[in-house]
Amino acid sequence: MALRVVWFISTVFSFVHLTPLISLEEEYQFKQWMSQHNKVYDAEQYYHRFQTFTENKRIIDRHNAGNHSFTMGLNQFSDMTFEEFRKSFLLTEPQNCSVTKGRHVCRNGPLPKFVDWRTKGNFVTPVKDQGRCGSCWTFSTTGCLESVNAIATGKLIPLSEQQLIDCSRHFNNYGCLGGLPSQAFEYIKYNKGLMTEEDYPYKGFDDTCHFEPALAAAFVLDVVNITSNDEKAMVDAVARLNPVTFSFDVTDEFMHYREGVYYSTRCKNTADKVNHAVLAVGYGIDDSGTPYWIAKNSWGALWGKDGYFLIERGKNMCGLATCSSYPLPSV
Repeated sequence: MALRVVWFISTVFSFVHLTPLISLEEEYQFKQWMSQHNKVYDAEQYYHRFQTFTENKRIIDRHNAGNHSFTMGLNQFSDMTFEEFRKSFLLTEPQNCSVTKGRHVCRNGPLPKFVDWRTKGNFVTPVKDQGRCGSCWTFSTTGCLESVNAIATGKLIPLSEQQLIDCSRHFNNYGCLGGLPSQAFEYIKYNKGLMTEEDYPYKGFDDTCHFEPALAAAFVLDVVNITSNDEKAMVDAVARLNPVTFSFDVTDEFMHYREGVYYSTRCKNTADKVNHAVLAVGYGIDDSGTPYWIAKNSWGALWGKDGYFLIERGKNMCGLATCSSYPLPSV
């Protein structure tokens, strides 16, 4: 018992020594946040997570006090360092989509200034949550195919991310370590189908393949890759056809995104640096004249703006135009 008391006192002393300026108000905010997100820690974890939370909260407050086109906010990741976050939620296996060759053909004529497939009908499934698995590429894939199928058939059916995690490794995908939507579409095409989320539910970890051909519910006739760095072609596809997948480079600022048009001066814009895949469901221009994409994320509805974010359009922001694709449905 004496040793445990000494350890506890030592832990508290170390914490206070490292963070002498943390206030009672900040600890109150941390406890409120813990309650909101159902967080429970032991004594050692508590002080470490409290310190990380406080550092993140101060970063958020400094950002929001400045002049930016987007705001930051606390969310379920606020007790994590970016390094911890990166290892759990982003692609850790290098994903170089520079081999992507353009096949999307743009049509002549004016395009609408604003498009949002969520308002066009029942074409976009609710925001999902990938959990602690670098499987964003599967959610980008299923989200796109769900919408493409719904537009073609009128039926919106949630599809299986877990099948892609478990079964598409021969197409240069790595389960929870990463992959690319274009490669996942190729898998679905040659595998002759993808099962529903109900029949092949999400686990959030790598498992053995349990695909049942008789239960395949969605099919891909072909894969369309949009020419790398051609955002105008992405706009054309979203305006005329359907939502499209895209990948980009996430940095620590994005972890705290709340709302507004996201931009970064620190992210990379080359194909070899992409580490997260999402779904562009529309685009528009804000009141200040900044063009943006509307993107569906896979970190749950509590993150960002109900699980969505806006990101600046027309500048290949964070490499978002280097690796975009969509499938042609086989219905």
